[in-house]
Amino acid sequence: MSEESMNQDHTSSGEEKVVHKKRIKSFVIRAGRMTEAQREGFKQHWQEKGLSLEDGMLDYAGTFGNDHPVVLEIGFGMGKSLVEMCQAQPELNYIGIEVHTPGVGKILRDAEDFNVQNLRVYRDDAIEVLARCIPDNSLQTVQLYFPDPWHKKRHNKRRIVQAEFAQTLRQKLKIGGTFHMATDWEPYAEHMLEVMEAADGYENVAGQNQYHPRPDFRPLTKFEKRGENLGHGVWDLIYQRIA
Repeated sequence: MSEESMNQDHTSSGEEKVVHKKRIKSFVIRAGRMTEAQREGFKQHWQEKGLSLEDGMLDYAGTFGNDHPVVLEIGFGMGKSLVEMCQAQPELNYIGIEVHTPGVGKILRDAEDFNVQNLRVYRDDAIEVLARCIPDNSLQTVQLYFPDPWHKKRHNKRRIVQAEFAQTLRQKLKIGGTFHMATDWEPYAEHMLEVMEAADGYENVAGQNQYHPRPDFRPLTKFEKRGENLGHGVWDLIYQRIA
């Protein structure tokens, strides 16, 4: 797990001294003012659809009231595409993770407006949620759409897709489950491909060293449409857990 590492050394008196090494995070909490609708969405619907680290390891049947397969999305932004997927595939249960409160308020409001019942939401660090709340061998799919690419070379280490992260997800996916990534930043797509091709226990669904055609089940966002009109590319990668 990508938990904060803990090293030990000894003082001259023989007492143990614990040194905590801060984990590099893949996100920065942006200051953002919530709209009145987002604030109301959070206030009125968090108790019904919100989850927290303090809930501990999830029992999906208890959380959703059924035994449908579970899809986890990391970093859903304002949540429009995730709500659309929930509507399109009611036979699946969705868990969304987002650290930015306005996005959480927005998705809760939209889920209520569209009568979405198969969604639960965390407002926490995804690494912590995976470690403390998601059972091993339990997820059908993990979705990571348009994560922060951390463009500058000195910031590349903050990209969430790294070798250790791939193995964390592998532990949480069922055998046959998939990890689906999408990015509009080609250098990050190349980085994702390099990391995942080297990752043990995965197989590239599109074929070795290949990107996946955009699947119909991933909604086309307004930003993606705008990028397409400007000639920008989008790269999808889907890897299946095979071991």
